[in-house]
Amino acid sequence: MDGRFGSKLASVLMRSCLRPFASRTAYRPYSNSSHQTWPSRWRAGLAAVPTHSSRVSITPRQYSTQKAGELSDLERRIAAIPIDRFRNFCIVAHIDHGKSTLSDRLLELTGTISSSNSNRQILDTLEVERERGITVKAQTCTMIYNHKGLDYLLHLVDTPGHVDFRAEVTRSYASCGGAILLVDASQGVQAQTVANFYLAFAEGLKILPVVNKIDMVAADVPRVLQQLESTFELDSSKAIGVSAKTGLNVKELLPAVVENIPAPTGDEAKPLRMLLVDSWYDHFRGVICLVRLFDGKVSAGDTLVSFATGNRYTVGEVGIRYPTQVPQTVLRAGQVGYIFFSPGMKRIQEAKIGDTFTNVGSEDVVEPYPGFAEPKPMVFVGAFPTDSADYARLADSIGQLVLNDRSVTLVKDHSDALGAGWRLGFLGSLHCSVFQDRLRQEHGASIIITEPAVQTKVQWRDGTSTVLQSPADFPPPEEARARGATFFEPYVLATMTVPEEFLGRAIELCEANRGEQESIEFFHGMQVILKYHVPTARLVDDLFGKLKGATKGYATLDYEDAGWRESRLSKLQLLVNKQPVDAISRVVHESQIERLGRMWVSKFTEHVQRQMFEVVIQAAVGKRIIARETIKPFRKDVLAKLHASDVSRRRKLLEKQKEGRKRLRSVGNVVIEQEAFQKFMAK
Repeated sequence: MDGRFGSKLASVLMRSCLRPFASRTAYRPYSNSSHQTWPSRWRAGLAAVPTHSSRVSITPRQYSTQKAGELSDLERRIAAIPIDRFRNFCIVAHIDHGKSTLSDRLLELTGTISSSNSNRQILDTLEVERERGITVKAQTCTMIYNHKGLDYLLHLVDTPGHVDFRAEVTRSYASCGGAILLVDASQGVQAQTVANFYLAFAEGLKILPVVNKIDMVAADVPRVLQQLESTFELDSSKAIGVSAKTGLNVKELLPAVVENIPAPTGDEAKPLRMLLVDSWYDHFRGVICLVRLFDGKVSAGDTLVSFATGNRYTVGEVGIRYPTQVPQTVLRAGQVGYIFFSPGMKRIQEAKIGDTFTNVGSEDVVEPYPGFAEPKPMVFVGAFPTDSADYARLADSIGQLVLNDRSVTLVKDHSDALGAGWRLGFLGSLHCSVFQDRLRQEHGASIIITEPAVQTKVQWRDGTSTVLQSPADFPPPEEARARGATFFEPYVLATMTVPEEFLGRAIELCEANRGEQESIEFFHGMQVILKYHVPTARLVDDLFGKLKGATKGYATLDYEDAGWRESRLSKLQLLVNKQPVDAISRVVHESQIERLGRMWVSKFTEHVQRQMFEVVIQAAVGKRIIARETIKPFRKDVLAKLHASDVSRRRKLLEKQKEGRKRLRSVGNVVIEQEAFQKFMAK
């Protein structure tokens, strides 16, 4: 073809290149109707969906913005809507069930954003959310929807679906009167579907069941409807089947929201009662607060007082997210919007999530909101800067992220090898990984994540006791004062809720982590409540992550301090050529010594450079050696120049080389690079 493609071959190649970027085609119903039993109102919608696929243009992501002339029109429309036509609701579901895609469709239906390809997952604003395809932060948006000739002000909250970010879901419920419970038609009811339902039910929210992805070939709608009835006792006849991807039946959602979800209550004439729901940091404006107004109204220039800190602030600007920040003249009772102060709130500690604000002089009249229950961290890690000179800058970056994610606990820590750092507590391993990614992407900083340490208590022979914060303070067994001393370690009372089918796995996991069973109670709905006394050292070693893996994500875990318990503890140390490495030591239970010692020795061998002499790496408790690895030295071939010499000549050269190695080993020092410590201690 003279280096050219034929016309038929060229068209085939063009189609194959474009195919990966084609949007998902609509589901074509089976010819045999016995495969699916569809509600009649859903079948009608399926017939109306076009079966052709549309090309998706690859364009940079852009936010839809308001034109300057529309701002006053938007304010006039909002001012004309009374509070009985406000609707505040959120979308909750298990991870990857289509919450963000459904949010996009609702924003398009109300005209808040255009239906262009660039407006996809408009509420997922973080880079890590786009990389991983998950929602990390609960995002909000205000919409105006015209129903039967009347304007309604809708406030939507898109919540995360992973269990590690459940604190975001809990806070979102405070600003909502109802929730859309979204279930994937192919996956059915899953772990977080159950957890989010019971959280919403406890808050008294109106639940609206919605089945998503009904256009997929793998969709099993009758099974999902049956699960909604059996698991949650919801009326499946009121469930709405949609496809957020294609937009099928999505237009039925908003009328259902208006008719079923109650309007918020509040009185504009009363003194201001405003709840701080969330906050984030802006380098120019300081702390920006997301607030929910229960009573009164607020506008720029008002002077407010915080119930939590007692500080006074002057309001600089108020507005709504539409979906970007749009300034408003006033926020009224029932609304959710943003606010920042002038001068700005510069200290991140001042913005306490769950705090109540009111006008100066109304502190005695207004009752503060009870606030939120602080989430308990489940995974603890040590965090240290890769360069100790970056400590101050990294401390500021971590502080700003903690402002935006209040479920992270922060305590200062110190390591002999890595210097000053922090001990961080997270709600799960994914939570920890996302925190690292956000720190790198948003602040250009990186940290070393290490295994955490817990406190140890020693009661000496004279009756006095000391709480040891570091393994370096732990007395060696050959020390005189250690003889006759009693050692204690902290325990927690862990309360776990697991489905009955995973009970055996949960008990096996607790027993393997030195747990002692307190009680077992069979609850209604095939749920079992387990209570175990577990060492704190085992809890911080990602016990919750292991429990989730053993129960397919259905288990929940709560814990409380259970005091100190006597325990057989020893200090495990790493030796290099019989010299202790102070930075690598840990106080462990005697049952873990051998396993941990062997793991340390084999892992540290990978990070120590080979020397001109033999390097011996050992794990020891006192003078008792637990495990050993030897790094062979570089060896010169001293026999290379000998071809046909006598065997005695060969032996003489080898003996001479051996003597030289002995002298080198006696005077040589192993230099361990800082990078070796970082790689070894990194979790």
